Amino acid sequence: MSLETEVMSLMKDAMKNKDEALLRGLRAIKAEIIKAKTEPGANGEISADVEMKLLQKLVKQRKDSLSIYEQQNRPDLAVKESEEIAVIEKFLPAQMGEAEIKKVLQEIIAQVGAAGPQDLGKVMGVASKQLAGQADGKVISAITKELLTN
Repeated sequence: MSLETEVMSLMKDAMKNKDEALLRGLRAIKAEIIKAKTEPGANGEISADVEMKLLQKLVKQRKDSLSIYEQQNRPDLAVKESEEIAVIEKFLPAQMGEAEIKKVLQEIIAQVGAAGPQDLGKVMGVASKQLAGQADGKVISAITKELLTN
């Protein structure tokens, strides 16, 4: 079942159950899918890879907003963002833990032959492709910097 079909089905259930948080998150996903399908070159179709990137983008946007709302002491808005994050993350693959990420990054560093911080770009290029959808880019970058400076 495609992401769009699944979202539409869940939206119907959320409307019947009057689940506002779930409905907000699903509507955000649906809006992004429609926007992606209407972009030039999409021909009304999007691949599973594009769907994953779209979902990751939505989660990242909401996490950024969440941190801003928390800094500005707006718990009402922060709660809404965290509810939407939870809904969107249900459609993403499970995120890797720091230990798993570190292990994969050490293998990539050995494979690429990275010697120090100057090779961060080489490692990040391979790591971001290999860990796509499984780890946040900021976490990957932080762990890579730590491994390359030690």
